Amino acid sequence: MSKKTALISVYYKDGLEDFAKQLVKRNFEIVSTGGTYRFLKERNIPVTSVESITSFPEVLDGRVKTLHPAVFSGILAMKNNPGHMKQISEHGLKLFDLVVVTLYPFAETVAKPDVGIEEAIEQIDIGGVSLIRAAAKNYSSTTVLVKNGQYEKYLEEFDRGEGNISEKFSTLLAYEAFQLIEEYDRDIKNYFLKITGGESGLRYGENPHQKAFFEKTNFDELFEVLHGKELSYNNLLDVDAAHSIIEEFKDGKPAAAIIKHGNPSGVAVRDTLIDAYKKAFETDTASPYGGIVIFNRTLDMNTAMEVDKIFTEILLAPDFAEGVLELLMKKKNRRLLRFRFGRSNSEIRSVSGGLLHQERDSVIFKTDELKYVTGKKPDNKQLEDMEFAYKIVKHTKSNAVVFVKNLQTLGVGGGQPSRVDSTKLAVWKAKQFNLDLKDSVVASDAYFPFADGLIETANAGATCVVQPGGSIRDDEVIKAADERNMCMVFTGYRHFRH
Repeated sequence: MSKKTALISVYYKDGLEDFAKQLVKRNFEIVSTGGTYRFLKERNIPVTSVESITSFPEVLDGRVKTLHPAVFSGILAMKNNPGHMKQISEHGLKLFDLVVVTLYPFAETVAKPDVGIEEAIEQIDIGGVSLIRAAAKNYSSTTVLVKNGQYEKYLEEFDRGEGNISEKFSTLLAYEAFQLIEEYDRDIKNYFLKITGGESGLRYGENPHQKAFFEKTNFDELFEVLHGKELSYNNLLDVDAAHSIIEEFKDGKPAAAIIKHGNPSGVAVRDTLIDAYKKAFETDTASPYGGIVIFNRTLDMNTAMEVDKIFTEILLAPDFAEGVLELLMKKKNRRLLRFRFGRSNSEIRSVSGGLLHQERDSVIFKTDELKYVTGKKPDNKQLEDMEFAYKIVKHTKSNAVVFVKNLQTLGVGGGQPSRVDSTKLAVWKAKQFNLDLKDSVVASDAYFPFADGLIETANAGATCVVQPGGSIRDDEVIKAADERNMCMVFTGYRHFRH
């Protein structure tokens, strides 16, 4: 088996001795830096110093060890590129087949109480990150390991391929390397955000026993806090929910939305802002107390006086007419925010073991793409209500069912284990506030898996349904709708919101 070369520069030495011995058995030459070199030398493991390759000593108290063309050329050279190989030979450079690096413990350092800035900064790894990036970029020629848990897997792969590392395996290691760098840089970024005051420490998270902070990106470009106490963790979640739903009505007629615990409790569109607010409030006259109210137009005095009749936690508008802020600021505990339209096209959520990334749900309802599946067809007014209802159900926690009529929510049901439960909840809410569901339109964020959910909406008074379709029992659902003289359309796309 031909001789190979490994560059090893690790902060964490766990498992290194056995791994290095196994590499030597497999005919590896090991090149190491500073502390790693001494560690291996003391254990009588054959090792070459980086200085013997670079002909340059470690300088600046170890800040510069591997940052040298003689090192990085050997890592970045593509072995299947004749031009690269010619230059390696002409300059007498050493090729590296394996790079093993573990980084300085930055996160662990800054987590210690009373750590100083100087100590923290010295734990920002420069050379190690550069070595990892170079090897990961050139993964088809150079394999990179960034944690001791990969040592055994590498040896198994090496033996299985008789010295050849498969591209699939090296690609996976490159992914893990870039993931580590991303996490490492995020820890550093968050530390600098904290010490420069860009991190907003919140009083607590969702509950008082949970610590929390707010890491801003473009929040200050979208929102201007005009009045009130500091926004809490839950306030920020509700602000995001409110902002997302009002985006649906950016260019339309006056609209008002009331949010409670991340869900719309009432939404309406009318010719005037005050009427839109009154109809939104009418959907559920209990939940708006301590809730979030948002408008898609400049908040005028008449509407502001109507809103001021109850206590709202947060009130948002693109702008405020003359005298409105003075009126609303009389309630000291109310937060007032001016906002701009515009939102990110992506979403990130933290889950156990990682981060979930997805595109934001920005599908636009298009009436000319609807599939008409029942004998009875909706009229233009019902189509208008369908579009409105589907915008609302999009921002309601799944399973979601929303009843509307005349561009006003009548019953909102969401967050239930079954669609039938959400339907019953929406119907119950409507009855609680004396709202008539007769001839209403109902939207469902996903298909009805059985006819029972649709029958429940019909029994409540709905005569038109908009849903994605796609159930294996669509025929049963359509049949149930036809039997009840309901019109139903399929959109072809769902709006799950977990």
